[in-house]
Amino acid sequence: VIRAVVDNVHWQMALDRKTTALKQLQGHMWRAAYATGLVKGEIFEDVVPAIRKWREAGMKVYIYSSGSVEAQKLLFGYSTEGDILELFDGHFDTKIGPKVESESYRRIAASIGCDTNNILFLTDVPREANAAEEADTHVAVVIRPGNAGLTDDEKSYYSLISSFTELFLPSST
Repeated sequence: VIRAVVDNVHWQMALDRKTTALKQLQGHMWRAAYATGLVKGEIFEDVVPAIRKWREAGMKVYIYSSGSVEAQKLLFGYSTEGDILELFDGHFDTKIGPKVESESYRRIAASIGCDTNNILFLTDVPREANAAEEADTHVAVVIRPGNAGLTDDEKSYYSLISSFTELFLPSST
């Protein structure tokens, strides 16, 4: 039975499956690695200053990730920039719904008491961008080292950024 579970986990990881159960299992495994300092969440150097600027302007910042909320809190709590959890107003994972389904973005908007058209969703995955856009959120696709490449059509269709400093957001006040 143990071998079958291990094989299934490896199979899901090889396919980059985003199942809630797999992400929760990974979160439990990472807890010990983060707590001992063996692992730190890598944060691009432009991220923290940009988020601080947005928050000073009265904006709220939420994380929606295929990683479990627990894994998100570990990544941001034990990051290369230190504990930056205070920068976020909340966390969402696949319990709210798959990132490739537009209804998930509507649920998030309802949960935070915001119209979807007042949300900017940042992603590196075109299928997620499409789902968010279908829910009437604003979208920017983030180009970072190690991300999957985009097709020419995707490059011409989506707003692309390579740094959070490229975002000029209106104040929420």
